[in-house]
Amino acid sequence: MAYQKLQVSRAAVVTPSNTADIVSPSGGPNEGCVLYVGTGGILRVLTAGGDDITFQGVPNGTFIPSGSKSICNNHNSPQYCSTMVIGIIISI
Repeated sequence: MAYQKLQVSRAAVVTPSNTADIVSPSGGPNEGCVLYVGTGGILRVLTAGGDDITFQGVPNGTFIPSGSKSICNNHNSPQYCSTMVIGIIISI
């Protein structure tokens, strides 16, 4: 079986927002990215396909290959506590 080699092309710290997409470090459009979660908890994302997904119990130091376009800002809800999130843009 052949494996697809994925390489990181860019990465940036992600700012949670209910209205704005994750900004691509190159300034171009974000077609979805892999997330690295430094401090775990609950993480709610919007995928490139438009799906609203909540990841429960995300451990510290986890990669989430969800093709995320945005991370929802839930400061009013303390159980949404994942922090130190980095968006990683993958090139194939």
